[in-house]
Amino acid sequence: MADKDQLFVEYVAKELVEKPEKVQVKRSVDEMGVLIELTVDKDDMGAIIGKEGKTAKAMRTLLRVLGAKNDARVNLKIVEPEGSERPERKTEEVTPEESKEVTSEKTEDVKEVEEIKEEVKEVAEEESDERPMADLEL
Repeated sequence: MADKDQLFVEYVAKELVEKPEKVQVKRSVDEMGVLIELTVDKDDMGAIIGKEGKTAKAMRTLLRVLGAKNDARVNLKIVEPEGSERPERKTEEVTPEESKEVTSEKTEDVKEVEEIKEEVKEVAEEESDERPMADLEL
């Protein structure tokens, strides 16, 4: 297994990226287990990580399975290349008028839920048997 995990990461990474020549995989072993460090071009980080980190998570899962077969703990570290920038999260600006509309809609929804709760409570009270449980015949 010595290099199977490293070869696996290298193969998968090269298949996913636009610049396979920039893929670097480094393997180190210590008392904690095996650490695979993956470095790719800054433009290929998205392909390696995937939407919501699903691609990276899948690679880590498969590495754990590969390691488990050989009683080894294998971890994958994706090294952020120099010069890469994390995209800023886009937030939508809401005008005060829009905020008031949303708030009033929520207030109306809350009122409606409260009314439904009251109706359910009334129906439950009407249908409940006034006799204590001990008096009921089985």
